[in-house]
Amino acid sequence: METPYDWITVAIFAGLVVLFMQRSVGDQPDDPGDPFWPYLGAGVGCAVANYMGNNGYHIIAIPVVVGTIMFILKFLKPFGLGPKS
Repeated sequence: METPYDWITVAIFAGLVVLFMQRSVGDQPDDPGDPFWPYLGAGVGCAVANYMGNNGYHIIAIPVVVGTIMFILKFLKPFGLGPKS
């Protein structure tokens, strides 16, 4: 945990874990409306952003972080902003 990318991507990933765990123990844990692939995509986005940022590719890392956050907001809807897709 040496760079801002480490802190930012770990915080995003921790939020994903909490969201996944919250939804998996909800009233309907086998809800087919909440597939696993968006969590996997967001986790890969965090990993790529962290790798790029730690290796000095800031021009790539920053848009990947922003894109990952946008992806989470659009597909996982963590704040209840409309129905999950």
